[in-house]
Amino acid sequence: MKDFQIGWEEWASFPKLGISALKIKTDTGAKTSALHANNIRLAGTAKNRKVIFELSPDVQQPEVRILCSAKVIDQREVTSSNGASELRYIISTSIKIGPKTWDIEISLTNRENMAYRMILGRQALEKLTVIPDASFMQPELSYEKYKKIVKNKPSFGSLKIAILTMSPKNYSIKRFIQVAESMNHEVDVINTKRCYLNINSRNPEIHYDGVALPHYDAVIPRIGVSVTFYGMAVVRQFQAMGTYCINSADAIGSSRDKLAAHQILVRHKIPMPDTAFASSPKDTKNLIALTGGSPLVLKLLNSTGGRGVVLAETSKAASAVIGAFQGLDANFISQEFIKEAGGSDLRCFVVGRKVVASMLRTAAEGEFKSNLHAGGSGSPIEITKEERDIAIRASRVLGLNVAGVDIIRTNDGPKVLEVNSSPGLEGIESTSGVNVAAAIMKFIESNVRSLRSIK
Repeated sequence: MKDFQIGWEEWASFPKLGISALKIKTDTGAKTSALHANNIRLAGTAKNRKVIFELSPDVQQPEVRILCSAKVIDQREVTSSNGASELRYIISTSIKIGPKTWDIEISLTNRENMAYRMILGRQALEKLTVIPDASFMQPELSYEKYKKIVKNKPSFGSLKIAILTMSPKNYSIKRFIQVAESMNHEVDVINTKRCYLNINSRNPEIHYDGVALPHYDAVIPRIGVSVTFYGMAVVRQFQAMGTYCINSADAIGSSRDKLAAHQILVRHKIPMPDTAFASSPKDTKNLIALTGGSPLVLKLLNSTGGRGVVLAETSKAASAVIGAFQGLDANFISQEFIKEAGGSDLRCFVVGRKVVASMLRTAAEGEFKSNLHAGGSGSPIEITKEERDIAIRASRVLGLNVAGVDIIRTNDGPKVLEVNSSPGLEGIESTSGVNVAAAIMKFIESNVRSLRSIK
């Protein structure tokens, strides 16, 4: 590239930034190249930080804006030609002038009042020959291609998103981070129990590691059963601070309380297997009878992932399990056993008011629990309109925007087994082939956009 000659002004393109034409000025007096950038915002995670910015390529048409993103490689103090120092983000990207393409470092700054949106500094010019009294020695480009861009259309930009979890290495958390970064959003993973709350009516705050957390556009609660109470308190605090939570604290609480969830579903005429609840040992026989006798399913109210769920094949076995639960002072429900289901059920993944993915879960041989964590297997399936409608209604009446609704097929039609407020992504994505994490992220974008338009 040593014999490659350019003038003091040239046309260039930046393929990785999506900039197809830009008039630039070479400046051997400047060490670092500088590019005009508006509305600069960080995205990604601390280990993979990106910067999002807007560029108006044509000085004569500042209303035409392009949304660009690039990985941040550094942040440096840069002194401009007028002697002013500024801390700037540094990115690395490719530049193309004529037939030549090479990588350069660029600092981002506001050049709104400058004649050129970019200057090409001497670091980027080391292997080139600049002819000071020549202009446009390489083929000219044009701003005509930008005419298709809607003028004054505000870019949505990136969101600042928090994920509440106690399991940061979980598949679902990794997928949320991966998808959010690909959509240029900034993500922080926050340990639920490390949060502490300043419950102040004037200025409610959440503190973490000794400092108040910044404002987040949205929160994805992935709260484990063991921290439901504390996790709900943290979610409520985020809500009080005006942050959009994909599932509210009240909705999480309703779904986690299996008894309350069943009662809410019943109130809205959503079909379920016959279910009974009692406390006194004197009512054991009546409890068994209410759910059709043995075999029957006994579930601890705090069970999750198939744990704490027992199939009692005889009345004697049921009485023994009920006695054991009562001896431990553990709350439980008794539920009708659906023999015709053959150890299978449906997992319907609801996002907003749509079932975005579904799968058939089948219990391992000799088991009756179809949960994948309990050894069950998943397979793709096309659900019926009735099953789809029931899944959406069940999530809606519990107030959940994102839910895993488990449905069992019976001789009397589909019935809801359970509604999960923090459904896992691994099984449903690998089985259905649907990018569920992206569906959730798009749902968040849509709702935060709506909130911003109201404000």
